[in-house]
Amino acid sequence: MSISVKRIFSAESGKGTYNYLDTQKKYELAKTLIFYGISLAIFLMGLWSTKTTSNYLTIVAVLGCLPASKWAVNTIMFWRYKSLPAESVERINASIGHLTGLYDMVFTSYDENFSVQHLVICDNCICGYSAKADFREKEFQKHLTGILRTDGYKDYTIKIFTNIGKYTERLSQLNALEQDGKNVADIVTLLKGVTL
Repeated sequence: MSISVKRIFSAESGKGTYNYLDTQKKYELAKTLIFYGISLAIFLMGLWSTKTTSNYLTIVAVLGCLPASKWAVNTIMFWRYKSLPAESVERINASIGHLTGLYDMVFTSYDENFSVQHLVICDNCICGYSAKADFREKEFQKHLTGILRTDGYKDYTIKIFTNIGKYTERLSQLNALEQDGKNVADIVTLLKGVTL
């Protein structure tokens, strides 16, 4: 498996695209291993050159573990979530039409994280699908409404489905509506900014 360094560090641009979470797991793991590997190499170089651990390179190696640990935390966060299965993606794509959709969204709050596998924005309606049967919709609505209001977007209806059939049915209904499309690009940017 060959992963270019440029691709590893620019994976962030894929937010909202299909398979983002599964792909990001690999990038975060690669970054973690690279940073820990650099720290280990510096430590071993100091040990080899001075024959003792009491040297400046040991200090540099220990300090190098700080960014490596940050990437390790990111890796753990991403490994907790999965991308939407391909058969569900096919069902959504058959119903989405001209709606603007986002995949693999994980919204983080102080109390909990909300995994929404697909999300569409249609005028003043945000509609999504979560594969978690016990998805806490009221808490998510409160969280997302607060984020939208902070940025000046009021009166948005937020609905998350846990049944893929009902969600694709709702997508077909939304797709049939006349839309003005204002604010959609801004809302997409905002939502990408508040997710993993």
